[in-house]
Amino acid sequence: MNVPAAPVLGCRDTPVIRERGQHEVFCGLTGIIWLHRKIQDAFFLVVGSRTCAHLLQSAAGVMIFAEPRFGTAILEEKDLAGLADANAELDREVARLLARRPDIRQLFLVGSCPSEVIKLDLAKAADRLSAAHAPHVRVLNYSGSGIETTFTQGEDACLAAMVPVLPATQARELLLVGALPDVVEDQALALLADLGIGPVRCLPARRSDALPAIGPQTRYILVQPFLGDTDAALQRRGAQPIRAPFPFGEEGTTAWLAAIAAAWGVPADRFEAVTAAPRARARRAVAAVAATLKGKRITFLPDSQLEIPLARFLARECGMIPVEVATPFLHREIHGPDLDLLPAGPRLVEGQDVERQLDRLRADRPDLTVCGLGLANPLEAEGLATKWAIELVFTPVHLYDQAGDLAALFARPLRRRALLHREAAE
Repeated sequence: MNVPAAPVLGCRDTPVIRERGQHEVFCGLTGIIWLHRKIQDAFFLVVGSRTCAHLLQSAAGVMIFAEPRFGTAILEEKDLAGLADANAELDREVARLLARRPDIRQLFLVGSCPSEVIKLDLAKAADRLSAAHAPHVRVLNYSGSGIETTFTQGEDACLAAMVPVLPATQARELLLVGALPDVVEDQALALLADLGIGPVRCLPARRSDALPAIGPQTRYILVQPFLGDTDAALQRRGAQPIRAPFPFGEEGTTAWLAAIAAAWGVPADRFEAVTAAPRARARRAVAAVAATLKGKRITFLPDSQLEIPLARFLARECGMIPVEVATPFLHREIHGPDLDLLPAGPRLVEGQDVERQLDRLRADRPDLTVCGLGLANPLEAEGLATKWAIELVFTPVHLYDQAGDLAALFARPLRRRALLHREAAE
């Protein structure tokens, strides 16, 4: 199999700057925005304040033509003070919700704050409600608290909560772990089927009747790099990981598929026959954009945990020069294959001290900075071109057919800035 060769000197052993200061990220509640679309018979009930309700309403304001599968059980001052029986109120609200929405098969209670703040043990509440509404509805809980989680950790917490209750199996199956847009997931399943790999299951499944089973013969591979807790939960169930670079760009997708193919003993000639055409399409699509990116310097501020594999894609396939690659959490085992391929040179940072990082950013003056919404506009006002990190989570960017679109997301702000400079000069 034609697997990408590592550079002479990668970043696996690069010293990591660890910062634990003030950080600028969305909280894990925002993961509900894509999870409620992915899991079609689930409902996400956020137990929290009006502030949390407003966050979800504004973040998901595009859902105007269909009733979304999430809501907020709002805690008033007396609830937060522990003066009311919030458990009884929660039970009533859940009963009302399930009576009105009989299509719900999975109900997630999502804590917006630690239990010390909201005065509710949602784990016990989930057990109680699951017993009360079984077998029609399974109730699970996880924390989306901005105190305890960052942006994409909401998905990780949700999937990790599902793993312990998945059924057991002795069958040898492949499990794809992480939420993908349906069209991208279908592409992955089609490629794996053409390679003769199966059965293939997905976590999360689109519906509760398609939930995977887990056992010692389960081999799983992550499709998202921010699933550390889910990864650990699967290993506790006896499942065996397949480690690979993440499927961003032609090279990453090929390496990801090659790792699966090796675990399943797929012959090299079959792998080549299945992947040759989509690989060529992906290379052409990236090449059409890479001229704008080649030689440009880029800094990633920590946001989504996509930073390391994206830096690898941009450096190796688009010719960009990563200056600093910061990520909320750096999981050596999960990120290792991408670190091996990332050419040595950039600073690696885990966590954030926002003032220190901004000082380094102003000194570096990269051509493009990938950051959260809260920092983008101030940096643009300082003359720095930015890319919203959140767009990289909400846009289909995995696998061969999205490789050109992924490169274009980074080229667009550079083209826009060049156009503005030309107009100003005229």
